[in-house]
Amino acid sequence: MTADPTRTSEAVEIRGALARLRRATGLPVAFGGLVEPGRRHVRISELSGTFTPALSSLAVTSGNGLGGKAVALARPCAVTDYSVSRQISHEYDVPVAAEGLRAVVAVPVVVRRRVRAVLYGALRTAVPLGDRTLGETVQVARDVEQALLVREEAAELLAAAGPAPEPGADPWREPGAGDQRERVREAHAALRALAPRIADPALRAELLEACALLTARQTPSGAVRLAPREVDVLACVAAGATNAAAAVRLGLTAETVKAYLRSAMRKLGARTRGEAVVAARRAGWLP
Repeated sequence: MTADPTRTSEAVEIRGALARLRRATGLPVAFGGLVEPGRRHVRISELSGTFTPALSSLAVTSGNGLGGKAVALARPCAVTDYSVSRQISHEYDVPVAAEGLRAVVAVPVVVRRRVRAVLYGALRTAVPLGDRTLGETVQVARDVEQALLVREEAAELLAAAGPAPEPGADPWREPGAGDQRERVREAHAALRALAPRIADPALRAELLEACALLTARQTPSGAVRLAPREVDVLACVAAGATNAAAAVRLGLTAETVKAYLRSAMRKLGARTRGEAVVAARRAGWLP
């Protein structure tokens, strides 16, 4: 069976989050997994700092155990001593005990009001987990939520823009090309606006590569070199945004947008916003 690339990338995101969780909290053990599509359980697929494979591939049903409670309530849950806690059910005591875990926190990853994964952090001693530890664990989960949301938004935008054109083809001469062109431009502008919100350099680069697919008809000319933010602003302008709207979309001030636009116009030899967009398209910077 061929692996789902989306699920694979999400699992990699969880793996990286567990390493960050351990660094941020000092907890010796972290593990987690994704909610399986169409099912009400989390499959524990990623382990960090464990001594045994006891938790590997464990299916945690919604409502059961600590992680299942976090899924059912869609909020963080923690216990000081897992095996004797009265706050949870005890379907998973055997694998938890095999790993020697006592104090455990489980935080759901919630994207668009749906629990997508659970991150756990744990100690092998029965001591209360402090507010700092809980707060850091929640923050790591929030970072994962943002990463998964950005991936989804990028995929949706690319799908809305339609398939990339065949090499040598001119898609703008096809029936309905006008509508398609506008969808591509809107998607391109939205993708460019998403990229600066991403702290993870690898994920940001991945998103910009996806964005570049929309300008695959031509390679940017070496005669004109635009800065990334200049392209961002021009993409918004090409999609019909005013300077004020572009500022909101890009998280900049209106004056900063004007400055980038003036710089791009100077490089492109354009006197107006419209001329700048046309010149950027001819140079291969915009779809």
